[in-house]
Amino acid sequence: MILHAAPHSGHCSTLPHIVWLHGFLGSHHEWQALKPHFSDWPQLCVDLPGHGGSTDLHVQSFAEVDNALRNTLKHHGINHYWLVGYSLGGRIAMYHASQAESKGLRGLVVEGSHPGLISGADREARALNDARWAQRLMHEDIQTVLNDWYQQPVFRSLSRAQRTDLVALRAQNNPETLARMLEATSLSRQPDLREPLGQLAAPFHFICGERDEKFRAVAAELNCSLALISGAGHNAHREAPAAFSSALLTLFRQYDL
Repeated sequence: MILHAAPHSGHCSTLPHIVWLHGFLGSHHEWQALKPHFSDWPQLCVDLPGHGGSTDLHVQSFAEVDNALRNTLKHHGINHYWLVGYSLGGRIAMYHASQAESKGLRGLVVEGSHPGLISGADREARALNDARWAQRLMHEDIQTVLNDWYQQPVFRSLSRAQRTDLVALRAQNNPETLARMLEATSLSRQPDLREPLGQLAAPFHFICGERDEKFRAVAAELNCSLALISGAGHNAHREAPAAFSSALLTLFRQYDL
């Protein structure tokens, strides 16, 4: 399986690729406002299974998503790369980085992403919650479901106008393929990645909106640096693309990129 992806040539062919991984409900277009800030870098904006140009691609596990990502990198001839992932994309990036065969990975940047649940009770509760959302996506009007989705506490920093815009944008998705991807990559099915992440040879960084209290607390548990985006919430790269890009560029400069 090869995922749909939008490649972009960089001005400097010696730099590693930036591989962008969007969150649940998103697509490769999520990164449109950021790409010009990284014109020196070759870039690949990936559509995850069930989303965008990969709508018709189905997976059943994190391992299958990771295999598809590896096939996609190989297809595009990418041997040296940084992964930058938001929310679900960040969880997939962390899973990928934790696998022994990720030799070409030069660094990992995640935004508002969870390394995995520890307790069985938390996993069971999350599995039930994600199953309910999946059932709603399958059987209810997608705009109704999305209106409720963006009322969840993690999105409390969104204004009414921002919430309305997101619902209109996300309603273009296929609810059936979203439901399948939601269950396949439920946080309840993700391994606890804290130990392998703590042993990464590649650099590991966390970016978080200043107002995203949940994931500021998550980042504090991890052995990685944390950059806060002033005034932003959970979806910091969308709310403040210039500030997010500046933080990422500052991070890259630490490695002479």
